[in-house]
Amino acid sequence: MSRDSNRFFVLTGGPGSGKTTLIESLAAAGFATSVEAGRGIIRDQVAISGIALPWHDRALFAELMLSWEMRSHAFAAASPGPVFFDRGVPDVIGYLRLIGLKVPAHVEKAAEEFRYNRKVFVLPHWPEIFAQDNERKQDEDEARRTHASMVETYAACGYDLVELPKAPVEERLAYILDNALGT
Repeated sequence: MSRDSNRFFVLTGGPGSGKTTLIESLAAAGFATSVEAGRGIIRDQVAISGIALPWHDRALFAELMLSWEMRSHAFAAASPGPVFFDRGVPDVIGYLRLIGLKVPAHVEKAAEEFRYNRKVFVLPHWPEIFAQDNERKQDEDEARRTHASMVETYAACGYDLVELPKAPVEERLAYILDNALGT
């Protein structure tokens, strides 16, 4: 594990569990953050009429997510202090498993090389806040299965999972900061 990885914290879980809202709150509090790969790729691909979309070419979508996450990791290395990630490299493995595609060796290798703090924050499925939109087309069943896949994947990659409570964003933010930084 690289020296920097201890200051890299991942937030993961299924879609619609509050990850992006929490990442935005961390950024507003002055912390370095990453942008979720999936949403960014979907926006970019739709804008250029691309095919690397989860409803068109899932394998290509996964490759772009891997590239995005590796680049986010490299950018984080250039930032001082803690960095909070809206998903990480292991999420690509979880996604591939979820959709029934084989996980290529290079993706497994990336999860070994691009490490994060052992504590990974998992946001549980939360039906009361789940909503679909132009980029989030998954239904609640897929959201639950995504959560389960991420839990299984991160545990298999050797991370310690910290499940966040279903609580207002301010309480979740305090919970993360207390567990990540001991504040």
